[in-house]
Amino acid sequence: MGHVQDRWFKDEPDPNRPGKTKRVPTSRYGVGKRYRARVAGPEGEVSESFADGEIKAAREWVRKTETSISLGTWTDPKAKPPEGDGVTIEVFGSKWLADLDVDEASREIMEMRFRKNIYPHLGGQAVTAVKASDVRSWDSKLRKQGLSDQYRHTLFKNLAALFNAAVDDDLISKNPCSGKSVKMPKAPKHKVVPWEEGQVWAVRRGLPKRFQVVTDVGAGLGLRQGECFALAVEDIDREARRVTVCRQLKTVRNRLVFDLPKYDKVRQVPLPEPVNRSIEEHMREFPPVEITLPWAVPDGKLVTVRVILTSVRELPIRSNDFDREYWKKALKAADMPHGRYENGMHDLRHFFASVLLDQGESIKAVAEWLGHADASFTLRTYTHLMPSSDERTRGVIDGVYSRRDGPDGPSTAHSDHQDH
Repeated sequence: MGHVQDRWFKDEPDPNRPGKTKRVPTSRYGVGKRYRARVAGPEGEVSESFADGEIKAAREWVRKTETSISLGTWTDPKAKPPEGDGVTIEVFGSKWLADLDVDEASREIMEMRFRKNIYPHLGGQAVTAVKASDVRSWDSKLRKQGLSDQYRHTLFKNLAALFNAAVDDDLISKNPCSGKSVKMPKAPKHKVVPWEEGQVWAVRRGLPKRFQVVTDVGAGLGLRQGECFALAVEDIDREARRVTVCRQLKTVRNRLVFDLPKYDKVRQVPLPEPVNRSIEEHMREFPPVEITLPWAVPDGKLVTVRVILTSVRELPIRSNDFDREYWKKALKAADMPHGRYENGMHDLRHFFASVLLDQGESIKAVAEWLGHADASFTLRTYTHLMPSSDERTRGVIDGVYSRRDGPDGPSTAHSDHQDH
């Protein structure tokens, strides 16, 4: 175990206090650096000297050195390490991703990003060897590959998070992504442009009858795609005219699972009568199916619910299959852009939010019904869709001034004041 030696003082028996010691100067008192920090290294003792007043720095050096030795990443600073020596980005990243506290679907996506766009460029380098110039070069290569600013922004944040973990583990003292010469790609800010009503109905008509109800639960309840495909009979309270959004359907490790909605946020949404009728009509023609799937992870606890939306073969709906086989074709039939990232089912949520905000509904209520983690996110996303307050302000002030000459208006009050 490491320790710090004080070379200016030593302990000797105190003749005046039997069994006690006292501090006395050594022959080296006042000469050279006072402290010597020592740690047992893989090939013998490792040591470093510190000046008088640097006892805290000496103890911190012992702590960091012992940590790096135990992780197998320590290198002798006095010897120039060979290229790539130490734990590599890929080795450290794989362990870091495996331990990350995220849901399995998110972990799988992050692993794919690292495998495709980080490890091929930086994976073989030692964590301790990556410099700001390496990060700049990496991002330059991504630009030349034609990756979007939005995707590069996400990759940069993931890589920066990895290096933050390396800093926390005392492998490196500074995150190379935070260097002044490193510019994080900016994610473009796109204003949400909600669909018009006619577009919603046109897409609905373009879907096979079995799937038309998906537009109603998306545009009329604000559900995400995975929440639409996991909506069950037991989630609908017709007496209270309310829907409980308590699960989603998603793919983890190529296996369909049920899980909590995004942000683990269970919510209740008002059930409008037209949406209720649409769901009832759908269930009469396409009866709900009992679906049993694991919860959250492929080997999770099995959960059974009566799902309202199922495939032609009465199986759970995979989102990629649905988009390819039905949604994109419905967009095309409605004469709407249908590229890979254009007009996804998420646009039904934007329509839901825009209609409510246009009618003066509060941001707090819309955020709750959409299942956003924070109402400020809802405000940032949809603030431009809120009705202008100009007319309302003019109306309020007009009303005040229209009463100016009334019995309690400013003019009367002014006259009363003069009388006094």
